[in-house]
Amino acid sequence: MHVVSVLVGFVGVFTFLGAVFGSTNNIVFGITKIDALLCSGILVLFAIWGQIGVIHHMMLEKHGEII
Repeated sequence: MHVVSVLVGFVGVFTFLGAVFGSTNNIVFGITKIDALLCSGILVLFAIWGQIGVIHHMMLEKHGEII
């Protein structure tokens, strides 16, 4: 789960950089720049949510609780 969150974060950063430094005709990856920026923000939020989930499960495992 940790590795997947890191990969999603990298994809979000890559999408953000592509949207910011992409072409000048407002089309990036086949969609508009604003859509690419919104998607990159959502991907970064998914990555943060996944990391919080990993930390939560690690803390539960320390206390011997299994979900």
